[in-house]
Amino acid sequence: MPTQNPILEIENQYGQSIWMDNLSRDIIESGELKKSISDKGIRGITSNPAIFEKAIAGNKIYDSAIEAGIKANKSVQEIYEDLIFTDIRNACDIFMPVYEESDGLDGYVSIEVPPSLAKSTDDSTIEEARRYYQVVDRPNLMIKIPGTPEGLPAVEQAISEGMSINVTLLFSVPSYIDTAEAYLKGLEKRAAAGEDISKISSVASFFLSRIDSNIDDRLDSKLESASGDAKAKLEAIKGKVAIANAKIAYQKYKEIFSGERWEALAAKGAKVQRLLWASTSTKNPEYNDVMYVDELVGKDTVNTLPPNTIDACLDHCDPGDRIETDLDAAHKVIDGLKDDAVDIELDEVMDELLEEGIDKFIKPFESLMSSLETKVKQLAAV
Repeated sequence: MPTQNPILEIENQYGQSIWMDNLSRDIIESGELKKSISDKGIRGITSNPAIFEKAIAGNKIYDSAIEAGIKANKSVQEIYEDLIFTDIRNACDIFMPVYEESDGLDGYVSIEVPPSLAKSTDDSTIEEARRYYQVVDRPNLMIKIPGTPEGLPAVEQAISEGMSINVTLLFSVPSYIDTAEAYLKGLEKRAAAGEDISKISSVASFFLSRIDSNIDDRLDSKLESASGDAKAKLEAIKGKVAIANAKIAYQKYKEIFSGERWEALAAKGAKVQRLLWASTSTKNPEYNDVMYVDELVGKDTVNTLPPNTIDACLDHCDPGDRIETDLDAAHKVIDGLKDDAVDIELDEVMDELLEEGIDKFIKPFESLMSSLETKVKQLAAV
């Protein structure tokens, strides 16, 4: 590891916060989480059903808590919630000094409402958000709500009620714009009611590597039969769409959080809704393993990294303020998708990724509940 910590350089010099995309009881109880804050510069943490599935399934560290739930005649759902709420509360306590020192900018722990609600049009998402907020009872809790058309009314309502929200599963620039609008409307509603808006924080989680994986697969199938100019056009786009898309989203962020409408809220103490780069582990081994970090360093953003990407960044990240560089090239990449030789419909890709993203949270959640049910039966029989 270099003597200079690139993560601290990213934070102190360029105004981007690095959060960790991983949470388990092991890292809480071993002191590893606290060490990641003090030694590595981690400023927040996110969880999701896939992360909890890995943490809980087959891990004996949770057995005594599961046994206590069995003795108290709790259902599998109640035992699951006890496990995750305990981890979230303890993580919030560990991050509390970061939250206080940053005046509520960082130090957040994110927990997702049940993924099955992503397409729910009733009030169940906001009801679950309220319940999670009350049960965890920590000011540095951030509720994750998917940025689906069905989820955004719940985002607006939750913000108006004073909750901090992580809007997740964003892929397209239009869906990001809708998310920022839901945040602004929620703040305006709360301010109109005479309530304090200075303690609310929000991030818009914009997914990256999944975009490149999807589009690269489409490009590869076209490259099999391409030659000449068409081949060059296809190769020019490979591995570049996610970062180009994120850079364009950042320009939209700058437009939205400026001007009279925003200034009226800022005068009342409102914080900008920061763009958060998610899905930042590089899936293609041919690509630089920190490309989704190095290329998207920029002011008022968050990058959430899995542990292996954190370690890679500590070892060889090359910090620089790059989020506003090569904007013409970014637009050229996105426009290149419409070229006859490429012919990839970006909206179609984004819709597909959203459906897959919801599925990637629902399946681990179902798998976790199933393995937890099995474990409850085993421990109950002992």
